Amino acid sequence: MISVTSAQITAWIAAFIFPLARILALISSAPVLGNKQIPIRVKIALAMLITIVIAPTINVPNIDPASAQGLLVLVQQILAGLAMGLTMRLIFTAVEMAGDLAGMQMGLGFASFYDPVNASYAPVIAQFLGIIATLAFLAMNGHLYMLAALADSFQAFPISAALPAAAAFRTLAEWGTTIFTHSLQLAMPLIGALMITNLALGILTRSAPQLNIFAVGFPITLTVGFATLALSLPYLAPMLEHVVNEGLDMMQRIALQMEKH
Repeated sequence: MISVTSAQITAWIAAFIFPLARILALISSAPVLGNKQIPIRVKIALAMLITIVIAPTINVPNIDPASAQGLLVLVQQILAGLAMGLTMRLIFTAVEMAGDLAGMQMGLGFASFYDPVNASYAPVIAQFLGIIATLAFLAMNGHLYMLAALADSFQAFPISAALPAAAAFRTLAEWGTTIFTHSLQLAMPLIGALMITNLALGILTRSAPQLNIFAVGFPITLTVGFATLALSLPYLAPMLEHVVNEGLDMMQRIALQMEKH
């Protein structure tokens, strides 16, 4: 007769629930996988499937999840998953910010569509670049590399009752400041071309004051903006690949710094 003690059941639950907390936190905050259009049941099922695959390879301490120490470990795992998911989410924020900057320069700052991902209205150029970035992210298997980095994080930052180091969250904050750098890099071709166009229109207005600049300048700005956007799209994929690789490296760095005290 097979007998199972309550201590064994607690150990089995702990070996499943602690990794599940980190994985589910990353899926809920990561790009593509954390899309609001994906049903919550699908996200939970995906997290449970990944946990079943990863859990046998993880050394989980025998801590009762219902105890105070167990709740502390759960919070620790949720923070770790959210930090790594937010690291990748910031990349798409940079792309959308680049589209926002380009749209304002083109005169399309007022043109916005409802964004179901963020449940808000987003400029049309920002939403377009966001879709392009999502497709490129899937094409380069970024979601698989992200899950691989998540699996490696259990070795870099194992499950324990120790609190994560504050240096990891400082690194995450510093990574957030790079949004502006990457946004300007992505939007610089459009900004440069439109700045030259606006300078030319300004000189034209001074030389021909009777010219209605609002009737002529807006179509010219739109034409130059869309032409520059079409010419710069082939160069967008290498830049996105570079930024995604930086984000994956940052995920591993944050996981390593969480273990250091």
